[in-house]
Amino acid sequence: MSNPTLTTRMANLRARMTATETDLVVIGPSSHMMYMADLSPHGDERPVFLMVSQSFAGFLMPALNVDSARRHTDLPLFPWADAEGPGAALQDLLNATGVPRVSPSIVLDETMRADFALLVLDALPGAKRRFTTDTVSYLRSHKDEDEYRRLKAAHLLNDRAVEAAFAALKPGMTELDVAALIGAFYKENGATTEFCSVCFGPNGAFPHHHTGTTPLHLGDAVLIDTGCRLDGYPSDMTRMGYLGSAPEGYGQIHSIIDRAVDAAIAAAKPGALASEVDKAARDVITAAGYGPNFLHRTGHGLGIDVHETPYITATSETVLEEGMVFSIEPGIYLQGQFGLRLEEIVTIRNGVAEVFSEMPRTAISAGV
Repeated sequence: MSNPTLTTRMANLRARMTATETDLVVIGPSSHMMYMADLSPHGDERPVFLMVSQSFAGFLMPALNVDSARRHTDLPLFPWADAEGPGAALQDLLNATGVPRVSPSIVLDETMRADFALLVLDALPGAKRRFTTDTVSYLRSHKDEDEYRRLKAAHLLNDRAVEAAFAALKPGMTELDVAALIGAFYKENGATTEFCSVCFGPNGAFPHHHTGTTPLHLGDAVLIDTGCRLDGYPSDMTRMGYLGSAPEGYGQIHSIIDRAVDAAIAAAKPGALASEVDKAARDVITAAGYGPNFLHRTGHGLGIDVHETPYITATSETVLEEGMVFSIEPGIYLQGQFGLRLEEIVTIRNGVAEVFSEMPRTAISAGV
């Protein structure tokens, strides 16, 4: 490979394959393929995947995609045409990998279409198979300096977009109006909207509320959970505020959540378990009497995808290591009143959890 980053990633994958006694890694058209090969071929029902062994890496590729794929990779392509099907090309690719044909240890991309995966399994009888947890996903969970810089830039832009959104709040605006304002800000600054959830009043009590036509009224709590994609990498952040005056009890709940975030950040260090970070946030909320109102995990990894490993859950045994990036986003949801969530994306860097955003978590009192 001519790209030094991809060359390094391939070497790192092969080192992980040795450590995990893996004969073959098979990756579909997914963010895993983007990470390993900077290639995102058209994904439809035509089988396409990257196969990596210790001695070889190459693509099974529909013939109609070969010309476009060749512009992005110098790895060998094994093309197949619609008239003949992928069978012969798949056999040629497997021969090139040198993988044992009986009972090999293989890793399958967990996002791959089932019919693609079955083609591979049918061609490798008795394969011992697992997903990418200890190979590609493990590598992706450890960000390099270039990824760190891209993530930082995306989050600084996100800060400005959210600040602009809160500054623009006024009675009568709808959630969709605010989302459109945020989207326009991203576009003006060279980014695209990755997602945007705007919740007014009681809608904030639904963790996955769909932004809609609800108008903003004086006294409403406002939750904005949004992220852009800049230079290939996303941001993700949740901030809270209200229009005019805060709802009854809002300040107390905000303080609890803010302390939960701080506790989780303090617990996030090399060698800690992901479950210990979840527990640190959850213990603060439970001690305040709102344990049942914290409805979800504390966090998720973030990289090429907005949700990827590691996941910060009560049962996760993942050991946190330098370079890992993930969210810390505890929440308390009071049906019929409001929901309050504060979210930071952090990276384990120089032995501590460093927050990407530079926007304070203070509740924002929007003017009238």
